[in-house]
Amino acid sequence: MYAGEEKAWEILSGLSPAAVCRESGLLFDESSGLYIMRSFSMDFSISPRDRTISGNAPESPVLLNRLGYFFKLSVPWYAISAKDIPLTGKLVKPVGLKGGQLFFRGTHVLPLDRLALKYGNDVDGFIKRAGDFGGEAIDYGDASFRFHPLPRVPLVLILWAADEEFPARADILFDSTCEFHLPLDIIWSVAMMSILIMF
Repeated sequence: MYAGEEKAWEILSGLSPAAVCRESGLLFDESSGLYIMRSFSMDFSISPRDRTISGNAPESPVLLNRLGYFFKLSVPWYAISAKDIPLTGKLVKPVGLKGGQLFFRGTHVLPLDRLALKYGNDVDGFIKRAGDFGGEAIDYGDASFRFHPLPRVPLVLILWAADEEFPARADILFDSTCEFHLPLDIIWSVAMMSILIMF
């Protein structure tokens, strides 16, 4: 467990479940002491006592194992940071967030070029993969989907296919309220897992 993750679990274990659920949209099962959270259309159980996250959906190992670093860091931080506020519907690029230059430096650069390279000539593959993780088709680019990696933090992935004039391109957009729900480094973590889940 990483230091940032441990700190979030520590804070979560001291919070009232009723307050956590009100702010985050999570559910709480008193008999088991578990929070229930929906992510990418899958249900996950969160145990503040054991500091673990588990899920039974066929695709859940993608988040729990392959993308575990990002997922297991993001979930407890979301549980302690989320606010009960309505979405604005205003979509913003991560670089447009306060301090968002982080997303364009060194090892923090989001792998959108890799996403465009993988699906630039395979829009159908992009559509199928997005559907596997609960993506809701919307009308941007050649294909785009809205995902819910966390209950109050929707995001949009957009693909522009390659053609004779332009190379393929991919973008990620968040609802502008994301800054109220998560620290910037956790927004980055959510962005990373949401792009990498497409591979």
